[in-house]
Amino acid sequence: MPVAKAVVEFIGTFFLVFTVGMTVKSPDAAALAPLAIGSALMVMIYAGGHFSGGHYNPAVTLGVTLRGKCTWADAIPYWIAQFAAAAVAAGAVQYLKGSGTPAPGPAAAGTSYPLPAWFLAEFLFTFALVYVVLNSATAKGTEGNSFYGLAIGFTVLVGAFAVGPVSGGAFNPAVGLGAHIMGLADLTKFVVYLLADFAGGAVAALLFLALNMGGDRP
Repeated sequence: MPVAKAVVEFIGTFFLVFTVGMTVKSPDAAALAPLAIGSALMVMIYAGGHFSGGHYNPAVTLGVTLRGKCTWADAIPYWIAQFAAAAVAAGAVQYLKGSGTPAPGPAAAGTSYPLPAWFLAEFLFTFALVYVVLNSATAKGTEGNSFYGLAIGFTVLVGAFAVGPVSGGAFNPAVGLGAHIMGLADLTKFVVYLLADFAGGAVAALLFLALNMGGDRP
């Protein structure tokens, strides 16, 4: 079963990162890239959420694991699948779009902002994303709802529009890896994505547990 779940995570992460690359590198689509990216995440969550949880994001996997709704035995294959899917998706985008100059868009923006601003923007909206995931998809009070995919996808959409011009709006270490491979973020920015996004996911999980002590813990 862990292998099957990892396959679902691979598929969802692939289409998320593929959508990021194809829209950001398309002049006609770049302005609305956040809408396409948030929608891609939403539909993939609805497709695979009942099976693997529909994380498609190593920071989300960290948060859900710290919250206690995912085991470390599942988390490690998830991370492998997510980062591998991001690399494969980035390769597919490069094959289809080439390595030309990216169109102005969320993942290509932020060059005029200092690294602390990148870090803060990524941390805040990764925190928001994982906070929404935990409260809409893992909390007892929202158990069995049908809106979690929409809520999660729209969190990414809002974040990309709000701080995409600052940090590129990854909110996802796997997306950060894909952006680096596609030439949309240099190695330093990729490291910022890793640190800020994992930190945001961990803090969201710890806050969730603190707020739900004795009530909503698994």
